[in-house]
Amino acid sequence: MTAMLETSPTDTRPEGTTDTAPVTDAEAIDRAWAAAERVTDPEMPMLTLLDLGVLRDVTIENGHVVTIITPTYSGCPAMATMRDDLQRELLEAGFPDAEVRVSLTPAWTSDWITERGRQALKDAGISPPGTAPVRTGPVALTLMPTRRAVTCVLCGSDNVRLSSEFGATACKAMYQCNDCLEPFDHVKEI
Repeated sequence: MTAMLETSPTDTRPEGTTDTAPVTDAEAIDRAWAAAERVTDPEMPMLTLLDLGVLRDVTIENGHVVTIITPTYSGCPAMATMRDDLQRELLEAGFPDAEVRVSLTPAWTSDWITERGRQALKDAGISPPGTAPVRTGPVALTLMPTRRAVTCVLCGSDNVRLSSEFGATACKAMYQCNDCLEPFDHVKEI
């Protein structure tokens, strides 16, 4: 990280400054991380890509910024929007040649959602996921609903019932509280 980037696309100096010192890779990475951390999930905008655990890394390769994101599902329809939003945010931060790579390995897990992200979900009335199941070997196919430890985000009751295995997005299930009768989304454990 001692190599210097060209001053032009990653220049962090305020406009009008005459200092000609180039920006270091470390400074560029810090600025790129800050830009990338502002991007939100289009399906759950209360979460940043960092809070969701989708934003995996920001590096410098051959003088340009490279970000790595991992989809929550291999066919997640929001990935194109996430990628485009990330690219746009990096461009606006002064990285016109930034590259966004999608990596499928390691596979995303709901355990990567940060504590701040879990609280943001609760604050938005969405039940955050519990601990993801650990599986080794083949995964048995079952057509029955998945059992989850879910509590109502409004009243805290665990007297809830599954309304639908699929909510507004494939990564959420719909529940209803049997005590306060309110419906709510639950982010599935993966």
